[in-house]
Amino acid sequence: MKLDYRYYKTIDSTNLEIKRLYAQGAKEGTVASAGTQTAGRGRTGHRWESPRDVSVATSLLLTPPADLPMEKLPGLTILAAMAVAKTIEEEYHLTCEIKWPNDILVGKRKICGILTEMDAANGSVNYVVVGIGVNVHQTKADFVEEISDMATSLDMELQKEHGEDKRASRRTIIRGIWENFLSYYQDFLRYQGSLEGIREDYNLRLVNRNKRVKIMDPAGEYEAKAVGMEADGSLAILMDDGTKRCVDSGEVHVRGLYGYV
Repeated sequence: MKLDYRYYKTIDSTNLEIKRLYAQGAKEGTVASAGTQTAGRGRTGHRWESPRDVSVATSLLLTPPADLPMEKLPGLTILAAMAVAKTIEEEYHLTCEIKWPNDILVGKRKICGILTEMDAANGSVNYVVVGIGVNVHQTKADFVEEISDMATSLDMELQKEHGEDKRASRRTIIRGIWENFLSYYQDFLRYQGSLEGIREDYNLRLVNRNKRVKIMDPAGEYEAKAVGMEADGSLAILMDDGTKRCVDSGEVHVRGLYGYV
C-alpha cells in the first residue's frame, strides 16, 4: 500500500472526506488531514474539538481483503492506538500509556482520540476509515473546563520536560503515525486479524493492567481486576471469585476506580 497524503486548511471531518474520496474512486492508502475540523467526533459520538492549526486531524482509507473476517476489523483501532503511542515515543521521548481499548495517555491525561468506521453490505466490507485526532499545540486554556484536568497536548508535556520553547510538529506526527500503522497493518493481515504480534507491547503500556476497574455493562455494573488485552482485542479480567473472563469494547466500557484511568 502506498500512502497518498492530502491536506486541507479547514474541513468538516477528515473521516467524512475519506468517505467522499472513496466515492470518487480514491485508492487504499489515501490520507486526509486538516488544520481545522468543524464536525469531528470521537468513538462514543462526543465532539472532538479541533481549533485552527493546533491539533492533528487525520484519516486513512483502507479496503481490507475479502478473506479478512469482519469480526477482526475492530482490531484496527488498537493498531491505530499503538501507532500513535510509538510515534510519540520515537519522536518526542514521552512515555505513552493506553487505557483499553484505545485512549492514549501522556502524564495520565488523554492526548488522542480514535474513530474507526466501516462501510459494509451483504456481509462484506467495502472500506474502512481510521480517523485519529492528536492534541499538539493546545494550552490548558484551550480545553473546556469539564475536560481540562483530563486532557493534555504534546506541547504541554514537552514544555514540562524541556521548557517553554519546545514545540511538536504536526507534519512529523501525521507521517509517523501512518508509517507505523502501515507496518502494524501488514502484520495484522498476514496473521488474519490477530493482535498477537503487538499484544506484549500493548500490555506493557496498558494503564489498567493489574488494577481494579469498573465494568460498565448494560446488564449491570461490576468491579474486577484488569489482566491484559487478548489477541482478539478483548480485555481479560479477573473476577472476585477467581474466574477469568473477557469483555469486548463493543459491549462494555471500562473505568478506573481512581480518576480518569
